[in-house]
Amino acid sequence: MRDFRQVDVFSSDALRGNPGAVVHDADGITDDQMRAFARWTNLSETTFLLTPTDPEADYRLRIFTPGSELPFAGHPTIGSAHAWLEAGGQPASADRIVQECGAGLVHVRRGERLAFAAPPLTRSGPVDPGDLEAVVGALGLTVDDVVDAAWVDNGPGWMGLLLRDAEQVLALRPDFSSLHEDVGVVGPWSGGDTACEVRAFCPAGSGITEDPVTGSLNAGLAMWLAGTVLPASYVAAQGTAIGRAGRVHVERSPDDEVDTIWVGGDASTVIHGEVSFP
Repeated sequence: MRDFRQVDVFSSDALRGNPGAVVHDADGITDDQMRAFARWTNLSETTFLLTPTDPEADYRLRIFTPGSELPFAGHPTIGSAHAWLEAGGQPASADRIVQECGAGLVHVRRGERLAFAAPPLTRSGPVDPGDLEAVVGALGLTVDDVVDAAWVDNGPGWMGLLLRDAEQVLALRPDFSSLHEDVGVVGPWSGGDTACEVRAFCPAGSGITEDPVTGSLNAGLAMWLAGTVLPASYVAAQGTAIGRAGRVHVERSPDDEVDTIWVGGDASTVIHGEVSFP
């Protein structure tokens, strides 16, 4: 039997964030068992905490969707760090946790809430017009509806679209059968306690079509837009269209040795128990 937690991430409202499954002490669980358990939980991501192979890391993390393994994802990073600390994990540094994952070493800052340092983009720059046209059609938009588009991929494969405003983002009704890219859409709010509305769409067959609250996407969008279209520090809303109350806290921190985007959110354990792997 292995310790297991299900954590609600990116919301201070109970059961209105993004749930993530975390299996502790996962050394010895096979790849096939991990994939099968991720399909069974049917959550956007399921993670497995393992002994690190890098001496700088506090733990190693493997991240699975119902359909595939990811090198990095944001809400599983915060949820797993929360679960690891709650289970008695002791980081080498009092104010930082170092996670080893497929994308390398990810630093998680401790404070009012956990926040991870956005990893480098693996793909950036403008979107080819042909790729853009296919995506906007699946979203029920035209190219003229898009203010700007860029690749903001830090592992999962995100294409980012900037729309005119948050209301336009909330009105989207995608045709997932025609969508063949992971797409993040953002539009600014003109007032209120959040700077923008974000939605994350994935193709049919990926295991999940709209992700409730997405750390990796918000990290990529912040690297693209924070300090220009959006403030240097802001709170993004996500999940509104599907009944969630996600809040992603973004901070561009130029006081670090390098300019760092920190992406943070609240996390709370909802389920704590044990799981067996036959």
